[in-house]
Amino acid sequence: MKRVHVREEVCVTCRRCEVYCTVEHSLSRDIIKAYKKERPRLLARVRVQERGALSVPVLCRHCDEPSCVFACLTGALRKDPETGAVVLDGERCVGCWTCVLFCPHGAITPDPQRHIIAKCDLCSHLPVPACVANCPNEALVFAEEGVGA
Repeated sequence: MKRVHVREEVCVTCRRCEVYCTVEHSLSRDIIKAYKKERPRLLARVRVQERGALSVPVLCRHCDEPSCVFACLTGALRKDPETGAVVLDGERCVGCWTCVLFCPHGAITPDPQRHIIAKCDLCSHLPVPACVANCPNEALVFAEEGVGA
């Protein structure tokens, strides 16, 4: 399965991954409208954490045995048997945040305005996730497990 791999040594904290993730998941898919007009604004499914000179994009790793899926009380999270991606059924999510507590990578973000979670969906409607396509230093790479990491 293809996953997004992080090359933290070349991340320069530009946060373009956050911006383009937000835009790609917005209603308009327009950068100005997504940030200035749409309310409540969607949360990015990737976020950059920084400590000193080190910055690391944090996003769902679509684990082989995802603890978030096992912890989900309503079955809103599931592992797609065909793609291996951990996918969210937003209609079933009740905003209990149990998956947030169980994710060992801190990759699931609660969205209290929508009473739902925000997590990477690998932009399944695109050939390459928006965060990867717009990373200027190739700090994010979309590749098979063990390749490009």
